[in-house]
Amino acid sequence: MNIFSQAYRLFEINRVLIRHNLDEMIYAIPAFRPLRFVYHLSPWNWGKKKENRAPRPVRIRRALEDLGPVFVKFGQVLSTRRDMLPDDLANELAQLQDNVPPFSGAEARDIIEKSLEKPVSELFKNFDEKPLASASIAQVHTATLHDGREAIIKVVRPEIEKTIRHDIDLMLLIARMVERFSHIGKRLRPIEVVEDYEKVIFDELDLGREAANASQLRRNHEGSPDLYVPEVYWDYCTPEVMVMERIYGIPVGKTQTLRDHNINMKVLGERGVEIFFTQVFTHNFFHADMHPGNIFIDESNPDNPKYIAVDFGIMGTLEPADQRYLAENLHAFFNRDYKRVAEAHIESGWVPAETKASEFEAAIRTVCEPIFQLPIKEISYGKLLLRLFQTAQRFNMEVQPQLVLLQKTLLNIEGMGRELYPDLDLWVTAKPFLQRWMDEQAGIRHLLKGAKENLPKFIEQMPHMPVMINDVIKQMHDNQLNMQMESQQLEQIRKEIKSANQRTVLTLSGSALLVTATLSNSIASQSTITWGVAAIGVLLLAYGLIKK
Repeated sequence: MNIFSQAYRLFEINRVLIRHNLDEMIYAIPAFRPLRFVYHLSPWNWGKKKENRAPRPVRIRRALEDLGPVFVKFGQVLSTRRDMLPDDLANELAQLQDNVPPFSGAEARDIIEKSLEKPVSELFKNFDEKPLASASIAQVHTATLHDGREAIIKVVRPEIEKTIRHDIDLMLLIARMVERFSHIGKRLRPIEVVEDYEKVIFDELDLGREAANASQLRRNHEGSPDLYVPEVYWDYCTPEVMVMERIYGIPVGKTQTLRDHNINMKVLGERGVEIFFTQVFTHNFFHADMHPGNIFIDESNPDNPKYIAVDFGIMGTLEPADQRYLAENLHAFFNRDYKRVAEAHIESGWVPAETKASEFEAAIRTVCEPIFQLPIKEISYGKLLLRLFQTAQRFNMEVQPQLVLLQKTLLNIEGMGRELYPDLDLWVTAKPFLQRWMDEQAGIRHLLKGAKENLPKFIEQMPHMPVMINDVIKQMHDNQLNMQMESQQLEQIRKEIKSANQRTVLTLSGSALLVTATLSNSIASQSTITWGVAAIGVLLLAYGLIKK
C-alpha cells in the first residue's frame, strides 16, 4: 500500500469519524490532548449538542458500517473479545450486520469460470446470476447441477484480498499508535487483536478450507437427529469457489414462524445445548459462528425438529487439557464449588501459579452468588462464564483465544435457546452430559478407550519388540562401560592433577632455596650451611622437574 493511498484512506476514516462525532476519541489519547483545542475550533463541531447524540457504542457501530465490509467484519470479531471491551460496546458490535451491496452476477460468473476452468453452462444446468445473499467476504448464488441436485455457490468477492490487506495495514498503524500513546494500550493489546483478526479473515478467504470444515462437521454429525450439515460437492470447490447442497428451513430467529408450524420449542432449545456440548467435548470441533443468520430449522417433523447449519468459515478446537479444565469449571460452577473453580484456573495455567487460591475463590464467590439468587430462567451461564473471565483479569489471567471463541459460541447458543424456550434450564440439560464426560475421562471407560486407541500401535510394534529390547539392553550395557571408562579416566586425571601439584610445590621450594643461597653468598662469606641450602634447593628443583 503506497503512501498516497494510505493517506487517502486515513482521510476517509477521519471523515467517517467526524460524521459520527467520534473524532473526540482521537483527542482523548494522552499524546494528542495538548491539541484538543483543534477539536473545539473545528467548524464541524460548532453548535453540536452532546445531548442529541446517540450513545457512543451506537456511533461506533454505525461508523464501522460506513467504513465498509472489512471494518464490519473486524467489529464482529472484536465483539467476541468481551474480556477487553465494556459490555455495552460488545453488545452493540455484536449487532453489526454482515450485509453489503452485492457485486454483479457477471463478475461472479467470470470468477467461477476462471477458477473451475470451464464455462458455467458446462458446469451447471442452471445458474442464477442474482445473488441469494451477499456478505463482506463472499456472496451466494443458486444453481442446479446437471443431475438435478440443487446447489448454492459461494464466490469470493473480486479484489477483496487487496482491499483487506490495505485496511489491515491501516488497522495495524492505528493499533501501534494506540498502544504507544494511550494509557490503556498495553491492557487492550490492540496489535494482538488486529493480528488475530488478520488470521481469521484470511482463513475465511480460502473457501477450500471452509469446504473441509463443512465436510468434517457433516461426518461428525452423520445420522444425528439434532443437526444436519449440507453436503459439499468437492468436484466444484477451489479456494475461490465452494459448491454445496442447497438447504431449506426456517431461520432460527423467526420464532413466531416456528410456533406457527407447531415446532416443539422445548426440544429445540434443549437440542441446541446438546449440540454445543457434543461438538466441544465429544468431537472437539465446534461451529464458532453460530449466530441466528447461520442456523435454520427443518420443520418437516415439528415434534422432532432438527437444526441445519451453514457458513463454516470459523471453527474452534480445544487442547485436551483445556477441555478437561473447562468441563471442571462448568461442573464446579453449577455446583457452586468456587474453591474448585479457583484451583482449576490455577492448575490450567490460565492464571499465574503464585495466585492465592483463597483470594481468587473469594472474588469468584462475590461475582457468582448474586447471580445464583435469581430464578433459573433468568440466569445466563454464558454471561456467568464471561463475568468469571473478567474477574480473572484482575489476577493477570492470560487471554485464551480458543476460549474466547468458545465463550462467543456459548453465548450464541444460550441466547438462541432462551429465545426459543425461555424456561430453558442450561444446568438440567448440560449436567448429565458433563458428568458422563468427566466419568469417561477418569473412569474405566477412559482406560478402555485409551487401550482401544493404542492397541493397534502395540500390535504393529510387537514383531519388532525383541530387537528393540535387545537394543535397549545393549545401550544400557554400553552406557555402563562408558561410565566405567569415564570413571577410570576421571581417576587418572585426578592423580595427574595431584602429581602436578606436588611437582609444583617441590619446584617452587627448590627455587626458593637456591635464591636464598645466592643472596646469602652475595651478602656474607661462603659457608657450609649456604652450600648445604643450595644443594638441597638443587635436589628439590631437579626432583620436581623430573617427577612423574
